[in-house]
Amino acid sequence: MPLWDFQGSTMLTSQYVRLTPDEPGREGSIWNRVPCFLKDWELHVHFRIHGAGKKNLHGDGFALWYTRERLTPGPVFGSKDNFHGLAIFLDTYPNDEATERVFPYISAMVNNGSLAYDHSKDGRWTELAGCTADLRNRNHDTFLAVRYSRGRLTVMTDVEDKNEWKNCIDIAGVRLPTGYFFGASAGTGDLSDNHDIISMKLFQLMVEHPPEEENIDWTKIEPSVSLLKSPKDNVDDPTGNFRSGPLTGWKVFLLLLCALLGIIVCAVVGAVVFQRRQERNKRFY
Repeated sequence: MPLWDFQGSTMLTSQYVRLTPDEPGREGSIWNRVPCFLKDWELHVHFRIHGAGKKNLHGDGFALWYTRERLTPGPVFGSKDNFHGLAIFLDTYPNDEATERVFPYISAMVNNGSLAYDHSKDGRWTELAGCTADLRNRNHDTFLAVRYSRGRLTVMTDVEDKNEWKNCIDIAGVRLPTGYFFGASAGTGDLSDNHDIISMKLFQLMVEHPPEEENIDWTKIEPSVSLLKSPKDNVDDPTGNFRSGPLTGWKVFLLLLCALLGIIVCAVVGAVVFQRRQERNKRFY
């Protein structure tokens, strides 16, 4: 297969690339040899996850990568931890028994090498956003689209045989460098599935950038995300999406302070209005 390298249990056929067979303890990956120097791009992945395992007796899913490292096996869906770049996880097995999250679950993670993926919590502490998607053992084609343009990361699914994209993840403030590699990897533990990649297609997006970005060396950008809240605030939501965590003492204090200030402002405004009405009434006597 030109321009692609593969390792581990990966098997090539004329119809698909099987990252792992439906057997326990297997890992496999494919990686493109050519670094991507596009600033704005969209990746379409035609895939299939299937196996003999029944409900919650299958695993573990696969990952799509845009990273500096390539062909490095590891514990995160068959690839290395503490990576540099972007990962999209299609997780089919809930390792956290206390979770209310509905699986299969798709999530995104951006890493500058300092973060570790926590399998025991299904990556919740480092997750940027995610959604539930019924993508396993479908009798029709299943697709995923990953778009990165002008600092916005968007992930969409087409797994319901409707031939239309459904939004899953939409995050602004994402910074990814150019010169990284695309890849896909999968791993099985005690439970297993077939993880097949049927096609991966990359499209260049023609987008205008502001003049101040012309002198930026995009290969030197550090992967990062500007968030209004920390991913560690993520807690499970039965709908499949994450929501903010419970109110802390400081948050409660700030809410009460804002409410008190609001009451004071209303009282002052009311007093001024009342005084002016009294003065107006006196003029008519």
